[in-house]
Amino acid sequence: MGIVGYFDERARRLGIVDTKLAQAAAIFFVLAVVKAFPRIMQISIWWFTGLALLCAIHPLITFYGGGAAERQ
Repeated sequence: MGIVGYFDERARRLGIVDTKLAQAAAIFFVLAVVKAFPRIMQISIWWFTGLALLCAIHPLITFYGGGAAERQ
C-alpha cells in the first residue's frame, strides 16, 4: 500500500463531524494567513474563482463520475 492508500484508509475513519471540523480549521487557518498578509485580498477575484474550480475538479469527478460501484 502506497502513501496515498495509507492516507485514504486513515481518512475513511473520519465521520461527517470530523470532516466538517477539519474544513472549519482550514478556513480559520486561511483567515489567519489573510489577516497576517492583507495584500493577498488585492488579488483579482477571478484567481480565487479559478483556484476554487481547479480544486473542485477531482472531488466532483469522484462524486458524480461513473465507476463508483466498482470501487466499493
